[in-house]
Formats: sequence, C-alpha cells, structure tokens
Amino acid sequence: MLTYKKGEWCEIIVSSEWDGKTIDDIVKEEWKVPKKLLHEYRMQKSIQINGEYRRWTDTLQEGDKLQVHMFIEEEYGVTPEYQDVEIIYEDDHLLIVNKPYGMDTHPSEKGGTHTLANGVAYHLQANGIFAKVRHIHRLDKDTTGGVVFAKHSLAGAVMDRLLMERNIKRRYIALVEGKVNQKKGIINKPIGRDRHHSTRRRVSPTGDSAVTRFYVSEYFSKQNVSLVHLELETGRTHQIRVHMSDIGYPLVGDKLYGGQTTLLNRQALHAEEITMLHPITKEKVEVSVPLPSDLFALLGKLK
Repeated sequence: MLTYKKGEWCEIIVSSEWDGKTIDDIVKEEWKVPKKLLHEYRMQKSIQINGEYRRWTDTLQEGDKLQVHMFIEEEYGVTPEYQDVEIIYEDDHLLIVNKPYGMDTHPSEKGGTHTLANGVAYHLQANGIFAKVRHIHRLDKDTTGGVVFAKHSLAGAVMDRLLMERNIKRRYIALVEGKVNQKKGIINKPIGRDRHHSTRRRVSPTGDSAVTRFYVSEYFSKQNVSLVHLELETGRTHQIRVHMSDIGYPLVGDKLYGGQTTLLNRQALHAEEITMLHPITKEKVEVSVPLPSDLFALLGKLK
C-alpha cells in the first residue's frame, strides 16, 4: 500500500485489496478505529476521496486517492530534551527507538526529563514534526532495546489494539544464572504485586495472566550462565525477570530478583526484535535492535 504525507493529510493509493470497499469498511474493519476517533473524523470531515468529501458508504476503486487528515499539530506532552537517540525504524506513522540502559521510557510526573520520551520529542521537534509522543509499550529503566512510538492518534489507536491482541511480537535476549534444563518451554504463571516490597512483582495465583516463551541458545559452563531468547505473549511489569527467577534462573545482574552473578551491573536483558503489521498499510515490519556495548562486550568475553 503506497502512502504519502501531504502536509497534514495522508494520501493512500487504493490497492486492489481495497477495491470495492467503502470508507466505512476501511475505518471500521481494516483499521478498527475507536468510536471517539471515528466521531472526530465524521464531525471534522477528516476523510476525502480524490480531494472530495464523500459519503462513507461510497465505494473505493483501485487507484483512488484516499486522503485522511492524520498529521494534526499537537503538543509533545513531554519536554523536548537533546539526546543521541538511536532510531531503528521510522516512517510517517511510527518510530522504533533503541532505549539505552539507565533510562526510563517516559517521565513519571509532569515536566519530568531525562527519559526516552524526552529524547523522542526532541527528535520530532528537530525534524519539524509537532506530534504528541505516544509510547506503545515500555521497558524497565535498566532494560535496553526497542520501544515503539506512534506519530499520530490513528497509528497510536491501531497499535494499542495490536498490542492488546498480542499482535506486536517482542523478542528478548537474556543471560540467566545456571544451566537451564529445558531447551525450550512456556512459563504460564500469573504475576501480581509483592506486598512486602513496593517495586517488586511476584508469581501469584491472584495476579494477572502472564505467559513467556523461551529457548536456550547457548550455555557457558565456566561462568555457569545460559543465553536465552524469550518472547512475551503478555506484557506484565518485570515479567521476564519474575518468570525466570521463579523457575530458578534469575537474570545475571538482577539483584531485585535474586541474581548473584556480578558480570553486569544491571539485569542482562535486551529487547532484540520487534515484529508487527504496519498500523496503516498492514505491511510486515520486522526490526532487529543492536545490543548495547556492555552486553555485547560481556557476550564476547563469555564466548
């Protein structure tokens, strides 16, 4: 699907897949636009065909130009702050950034700074883009790797739904203590708050459903450390850290969940790959996120 940014409008060249569909079909079935945003589109006449306002029941033909008022100027919502942000993927609709170690994804209070969201706001500002900074998911402060941001409200709404439906796949790489007995497995254990510790989570029968898939790619016998790749089916706080600790293999450097090994001064966890369908074009987006220098160096030593 070809899309073009034309000022505040997005122009989509209708492909054969959309031939015969109506505007109503596109917004409700293809994009599943939330009711509030649908209402805004109707009231503000935010959708045109070939430069004309048309009824939403009118059909599209291959080659038509479907125009949507997507790129509306907004406040960033966070203070732009210069950072050397590492962009992994970017187009008019979304942004994937490699979050460094020791940085929160977004501020915990209004006016907060020194977070990834502040750096993204600066990046947008430097490129003349005035859009609210919308993170689709988060990473722990000391976890590195890919974080997805939406660049307008429609992309945000679609990707929020994709995440909820578990259709944004996130793969992580971790170093854990010990030799993991199973080559691969699924950890299906609910996670809740630890009433004895304000920031900890724990496996709890009354917690929220949490599912983690893993497979072991290497074991370093000298240091008694395993290299594990993991995929989240749910996105609970500290999910991988809690699950791996619960089955007896805490992450290297993760003191909060019982990690003893001091090979790294943080938990050895990195979001290495993100796979999803593009929120507007539905084309497959698959990105690999480079390892940070500390984890890269440690892996080199282990090998």
